[in-house]
Amino acid sequence: MSARGRSYTYVGPVELKTAVRPGGGGCRIGSAADFDSWIAERSAAELAEPFTFVVGMDGVLRLAPRRSEHVACAGGDTVLSAGEISFTCEADQWVVNEVTNQSTGYCPDIASWSEVARALDHVERGRPSGFTHEVVFRRCPDCQEHSIVREDDFVCVFCGSDLPAAWNVDPTA
Repeated sequence: MSARGRSYTYVGPVELKTAVRPGGGGCRIGSAADFDSWIAERSAAELAEPFTFVVGMDGVLRLAPRRSEHVACAGGDTVLSAGEISFTCEADQWVVNEVTNQSTGYCPDIASWSEVARALDHVERGRPSGFTHEVVFRRCPDCQEHSIVREDDFVCVFCGSDLPAAWNVDPTA
């Protein structure tokens, strides 16, 4: 765990991480001014879809187009959270419309919301009180596959084994 909270290492396909190039990554959004500059450059088509996001180890939000890999958005680094986020314009102000922890590359716990909230508060554009869609990830202790828990059914979809109640995706954590 970091001083800020749990960190998440990339647990997705190795080939996606090896494709990350130095200096790449999502756009760093550390302030309202950063967000305003970034959003002004987005096309209507981009704004119609959610964006890929990560919260870096520095606590700063990074945004990339939806079809970007989370590991690329993070520049290959460890993160405090990851998922998808969408914005809507209300009364001439951009606000977060939806935000999830849906990242099969990092599989962040729903407890990572506090890091997302902190990062969004620096952007000063409004946010929900929690993830609008929570994804529960677990690693199967028997087959080691990563699973998404649906409807509180903590059973591995790959081998049928019971999944633990606590987050355990990163085997080094």
